[in-house]
Amino acid sequence: MDPRCTMGLWRFLFVVVFFLLPDAVPLKIKAYFNETADLPCPFTNSQNLSMSELVVFWQNQEMSVLYELYLGKEKPDNVNRKYMGRTSFDWENWTLRLHNIQIKDQGSYQCFIHHKKPKGMILIYQMNSDLSVLANFSQPEIIEISNVTENLYRNLTCSSIQGYPEPKKMSFWLKTENSTTLYDGVMQKSQDNVTELYNVSISLSVSLPDVTSNMTIICVLQTEPMKTELFSSPFYIDPKDPQLEPPDYTVGIAIAITLTLAIGILPILGYIRWRKKKKKQPGISNERETIKMERGESEQTKKRVKMHVPERSDEEFQYVVNSLEITSGDKSATHF
Repeated sequence: MDPRCTMGLWRFLFVVVFFLLPDAVPLKIKAYFNETADLPCPFTNSQNLSMSELVVFWQNQEMSVLYELYLGKEKPDNVNRKYMGRTSFDWENWTLRLHNIQIKDQGSYQCFIHHKKPKGMILIYQMNSDLSVLANFSQPEIIEISNVTENLYRNLTCSSIQGYPEPKKMSFWLKTENSTTLYDGVMQKSQDNVTELYNVSISLSVSLPDVTSNMTIICVLQTEPMKTELFSSPFYIDPKDPQLEPPDYTVGIAIAITLTLAIGILPILGYIRWRKKKKKQPGISNERETIKMERGESEQTKKRVKMHVPERSDEEFQYVVNSLEITSGDKSATHF
């Protein structure tokens, strides 16, 4: 046999085995949470077969059908309900698009292409794919969970949410002018029961007496499987920060004393004013009473004068008249 023919036969058999054996190396596919995954089935239609001659479908590792194209027409009867309305077929690229990807969608998928002949269907192409679902964690954020504790510690926590898969590591970097310290604390994690996404956090207490120079703290999250690192915004600690020094209560004490005195003096001043007003009011009434009494005495005096004028008899009256006449006569004589 011609060696060239033998070589060509081996190549043909290799290609057939690669594509038809279910144990062939699967394609690695990655998709992001809530986005779209492309499940390829790169069939080379070298025979120019019509779609009306082919049966094409995808299924998952549990043999549930995602999509079926039967002799050129979509056939939803065999499609599992959890994939209904979530797929679309790209005819040109022989790719099935799975929309609204969830964590539970990750796993193995297979596409099959059969050539339907009068005597039955013949498998002419098969492709295996492994789908991995990713969700980007939020940027780590450092938050001070409490104020200065007795002027000794700064308590910090760093958190990142809504990511997948579970991250590999979370840590703090403490940088000063002279050194960088790596702090690997215990990473706390929780997983949402519905979305299966992870929330992670880590805590740190910084001893303030040990902070002798400016310190910069950064939180770092190492994710899998991309092996990327997410960095938080820097958190600064200044040993000269006023909040690290003992609080000055002088102003507060002064204000408290002033308020206490004001509260104590105001009622006293009000009482004094009230007493003064009370004293003035009786004085005015006494004066009015005095005026009334004087007026009454005056009237009584007038009455007494009238009452005590002695009544004179006719003889006394005549005597007085005569006396007056004599006196007036004397004046006339003197005048002439």
